[in-house]
Amino acid sequence: ATLPAAFSDLLPHFLVEPEDEFIVKNKPVTLTCRSTPATQIYFKCNGEWVHQDDHLIERTVDPATALPVMQVTIDITRQQVEKIFGLDEYWCQCVAWSTTGTQKSQKAYIRIAYLRKNFEEEPQGKEVALDQEVLLHCHPPEGVPQAEVEWQRNEDVIDPASDPNFFITADHNLVIKKARLADTGNYTCVAKNIVARRKSTSATVLVYVDGGWSEWSKWSACGADCSMWRSRDCTQPSPGTGGKECQGLDFQSLNCTSEQCPQTVSGAEDVALYVGMVAVALCLTLLLIVVVLVYRRKKEGLDADVADSSILTTGFQPMGIKPSKPGVWAPRACTCECSNSHLLTIQPDLTTTTTSYQGSLRSRHDAAGKFSMTNGPLLDPLPNGSHTLHNGKLNPDPAEFVTRLSTQSYFKTLPRDVANTSYGTFNFLGGRLTIPNTGISLLIPPEAIPRGKIYEIYLTVQRKEDLRLPLAGCQTLLSPVVSCGPPGVVLSRPVILSMDHCFDACLDNWAVRLKKQSYEGAWEDVLLMGEELVSEPYYCQLETETCRLFSEQLGTFALVGESLHMGAAKRLRLVLFSDTYCSTLEYNIRVYCMDDTQDVFKEVMQMERQLGGRLIDEPHVLLFKDSYHNLRLSIHDMPQAHWRSKLLAGYQEIPFYHIWNGSQRYLHCTFTLERLSLSTCELTCQLCVWQVEGEGQSFSLDFNIAKDTRAVDSEFLLMDSNATALAGPSAFQIPYLIRQKICSSLDAPCPNGADWRMLAQRLKLERHMSFFASKASPTSVILDLWEAQHFHSGNINQLATVMADIGKQEAMIFLVSDGEC
Repeated sequence: ATLPAAFSDLLPHFLVEPEDEFIVKNKPVTLTCRSTPATQIYFKCNGEWVHQDDHLIERTVDPATALPVMQVTIDITRQQVEKIFGLDEYWCQCVAWSTTGTQKSQKAYIRIAYLRKNFEEEPQGKEVALDQEVLLHCHPPEGVPQAEVEWQRNEDVIDPASDPNFFITADHNLVIKKARLADTGNYTCVAKNIVARRKSTSATVLVYVDGGWSEWSKWSACGADCSMWRSRDCTQPSPGTGGKECQGLDFQSLNCTSEQCPQTVSGAEDVALYVGMVAVALCLTLLLIVVVLVYRRKKEGLDADVADSSILTTGFQPMGIKPSKPGVWAPRACTCECSNSHLLTIQPDLTTTTTSYQGSLRSRHDAAGKFSMTNGPLLDPLPNGSHTLHNGKLNPDPAEFVTRLSTQSYFKTLPRDVANTSYGTFNFLGGRLTIPNTGISLLIPPEAIPRGKIYEIYLTVQRKEDLRLPLAGCQTLLSPVVSCGPPGVVLSRPVILSMDHCFDACLDNWAVRLKKQSYEGAWEDVLLMGEELVSEPYYCQLETETCRLFSEQLGTFALVGESLHMGAAKRLRLVLFSDTYCSTLEYNIRVYCMDDTQDVFKEVMQMERQLGGRLIDEPHVLLFKDSYHNLRLSIHDMPQAHWRSKLLAGYQEIPFYHIWNGSQRYLHCTFTLERLSLSTCELTCQLCVWQVEGEGQSFSLDFNIAKDTRAVDSEFLLMDSNATALAGPSAFQIPYLIRQKICSSLDAPCPNGADWRMLAQRLKLERHMSFFASKASPTSVILDLWEAQHFHSGNINQLATVMADIGKQEAMIFLVSDGEC
């Protein structure tokens, strides 16, 4: 339509702008925008234009001005909002056009409404005296929008306007100004918002009345027994509703004399009574002395016996197994009639499989040993078509690897962060990829890659800020997001992906799901931990701090948990950093509260090294429970003559959800201190971190801020110096041929159970019996798991001892020549 000439130079202005909305359950919300004069209106949500087909357009004309009025509506679904949940708030705004220009409306924020079930603080029952003030606490459950609170007494709503003896504070606590007997009852805190209505547990308030003394009566006359008395009653007031009885005497008497009671002198019978009482007291005293002496003598003898018994243990030494003769081991005989005649009986050279520990926090595996290293190809072809096996320690150039794969169809899934990525080339002999100092590794067992195939495989840890992992309001991320690929490669048997987790590893407290990202980018649940099916392509072995994932497919994985009750806890690693060099009066201490996984710790260490920070104490671990209580941090006991804190409040606080969600990677608080003189360098203080009504940790700091100016210790960043990629036998503790002999011996069931089942029991893997049994070679899967668990700390001697207990002679053979391999 053509605008009137008088209004052709007008910019559009909004008659209706989109308002903030809440999505309740799965019901979509509608946003409306109306503008005049407008020729076009489109919505933009989170920086992206909404598709034209999603707009519902209505055009009218203002009868007063003859200007065109345009109204546009769009619907926003819960799924759209959840796609960015935890990363940013979902917002929309509309843009209107006229012939003169454009105008933008205000932003409307769309949030998913919820109300948690558990109160952060519930009222507690009390017994109070009459006329005493009563305070009942209530902190409603977390919710969006924030819950409104009302109080009930015996199911009736309390209205402070009609009964001024009640008062509700700004933080939802109930105050009874002067307790009355009628105020006895059950008090309930009720929280409600547009989603739900929650009731706290009821708190019983009992108003009692303590009893009081009446006045003493007058003394009575002196009686024939030479005494007089007076009394009083507990009636002013009488005790009520559980109140205390009166304290003290209610009857008193005194000796007196009168005409009826003349004074008399004690006779001989009184003297005899007193003498008898003294004699009894002396006897009891002597008896007590004898008992004490006997007890002490017995105790001294007992102490001497305990001291002498230590002699029995000082000479104890553990006994080792020795071969019966050189070159032949003599293990316990196997009662199973299984043939082992094809196995070698060679004395093992266990010295070649020792593990040396270097560094302060992480062990380092010695890759040298049974096989010689070579820089040549993994497989050298022989004329008869067989192959010679070599170790392969792979050190590919990441940039060259990325360039070479740039033409592949799966390149869009390949990560670009080469600092946290490992690459390698593998064949049927398998291998291992490791991302140093993250606890993340990928074990590719022998025969996992089909013979005749050679795969280039990568392993990386994804940065959480680069992903949109959908988390519902009560879910939390429990592990790093790890990718291994390329996706779609064909595997003959499962690989094992190892990664840290940060929860208490008690599946009674959690519902933990393994999520996998599809090729298109969507996330789906592929496994519920503890309810794995052996027929599925995924299976998990949960350990105290690590998850081992058996997977027949490569891809991107993460663990997401949902607590089942308030006892569920996440492990937080608390790490303290300060400025390496301080030339001003101000001095900062940074306290990081991060998920207790090695990959996050590595990133924080690297970031602090770039900032020039230094670690000022050993990290502490805190169990953070799903109690909806916040985390508090405070600093104490500073020398007031030299230092002061610039913190205005008594403590800093991190909201519960910021920690529980797990999406904020570098969550920390900074304490800014000020020294009163530049010459002050010694700092002593106590730094406390605790969850409200939960566990806490404290750091006792005592150091010189100028003496040690080293940056973050590089030793922490070099804890794991193993090669990131190992191919062939160098990636495994057990030689390939010996592994095959063990599998062929233990896979066959023995009537007495001396087979793979006993191996699983000895290695404490009984829970996975059905999973092992579903595989063509149960023993090989058990050995794969042992290799994944013991790459850094594996001890062939220990495994040999387990095999000897089973009664398998081949378990002791861990020395073969290069020619045999």
